[in-house]
Amino acid sequence: MYTGYVDDDPGPVRPRRWRILGWLSVGLSVVLMGTSLTAYGFYWSLQHNIHHEDTNGLIGADRPKKLNSALNILMLGTDSRAGANAAYGRSMKNEPPRSDTMILLHLSPGGGQAMGVSFPRDMMVPIPSCARKDGTRTAAVSVGMLNSSFTLGGASCTIKTIEGFTNIKIDHFMQVDFTSFKSITKAVGGVEICLPQAVDDKDSKLHLSKGRHVISGETALAYVRNRHGLGDGSDLQRIKRQQQFMGSLANKVLSAGTLTNPKKLLSLAEAGTKSLTTDKDLDINSMMKIAQGAQSMTAGKLRFVTAPIGAYAPDPNRVALSQPAADQFFGAIRNDKQVTDQPKGSAASKTPPSQVRVRIFNATSTQGLAGRISDRLRAQGFQVIKVGTSSPRKTTQVLYGSGADHPAATLAAVISGTRLVPRANGTAGVVDLIVGSDFTSVKAKPTVIPKLQGEIHANDDICKKP
Repeated sequence: MYTGYVDDDPGPVRPRRWRILGWLSVGLSVVLMGTSLTAYGFYWSLQHNIHHEDTNGLIGADRPKKLNSALNILMLGTDSRAGANAAYGRSMKNEPPRSDTMILLHLSPGGGQAMGVSFPRDMMVPIPSCARKDGTRTAAVSVGMLNSSFTLGGASCTIKTIEGFTNIKIDHFMQVDFTSFKSITKAVGGVEICLPQAVDDKDSKLHLSKGRHVISGETALAYVRNRHGLGDGSDLQRIKRQQQFMGSLANKVLSAGTLTNPKKLLSLAEAGTKSLTTDKDLDINSMMKIAQGAQSMTAGKLRFVTAPIGAYAPDPNRVALSQPAADQFFGAIRNDKQVTDQPKGSAASKTPPSQVRVRIFNATSTQGLAGRISDRLRAQGFQVIKVGTSSPRKTTQVLYGSGADHPAATLAAVISGTRLVPRANGTAGVVDLIVGSDFTSVKAKPTVIPKLQGEIHANDDICKKP
């Protein structure tokens, strides 16, 4: 999904000061679309709609390491005036394209949760030297506006820049334009918005009454490009409003039968791939695999946030990352772990680790193993009340008596490959861990990505104030 605001008459003080470009739910829609695109002819058509860029070749091997199986997709919106986009700001037709909307879509391991992280266009960051597609290189910039990275070196340069200050490996990117956005909003049958007051803005040609509306096409584009009629005109407030729009669109796609309606799905897929540019490795097959992994996604599990930012001292019209909050936030994303599945046959645990009393018995020949496991379990909050040995066993088991099924499930969830075994007797309120020779590890405690102030969920009431 993509739209943006472009000031065709910037004025003499600060050219295009409030330009907001890009609105990217095309990327989100394509990622989350279903997996029934099996007709070869249609598949061929979609595949040939997409343009590709060799991001890996342009950036090279010096990139952050992946610490998990999460998927990170950078969604970019450009103000290219090529083709039909020339209607939006003809005076800028010959200027290099910019990307003023940059959203990192983070799909947690397992595909059940996702987060869209917005980066303000005027955030001041270091911009590295980047290789261009024509073989030339850009000069490094010690501190510059984030959106200038795209103007200097294209999408791959923006990826390299964001990877530099987040240390998050970006797997793919999706780049779209004005025309794509209009097609997307039409394909889903319109997107619901809520206006706090009536808007009658001649510049954006947005004319709507106060309250709820379902908009698409030119009206939707006017809404997200609006400059004067809504809010205070700041980039940050517009980002919040656009995040609400993206959430509303995602909610529509995920809850209105779009993914199970072949006609709607094919229309959405065709609209989403027009004017789409991605990295070389993100083709239709890859998109389908991503979609398969995100089948359990619901609107309530999709949230939108803005990267932690604060004032940029040298210029009040710019912003900068707020530290240490930004590094802590990006670190949590890097370390995001898959929510562990309950072992087969286990009850869904309702007992926190702090209420689980554990006895650990080493049934292997490895000296000190029970003690090391004890340390790791205590670090996660378990009450280890005894450490000992047992006769040799091959299989690792969690033994529990009557009424202790939930504490046992809590323990078994963090022991790789263990079996839950009920027993007729045992110490009341105590769970026994028998460590067999097949023991592999205590699973790491899942990292929780912290909530940020002002975050928006896709299933929020659209009239909720940003």
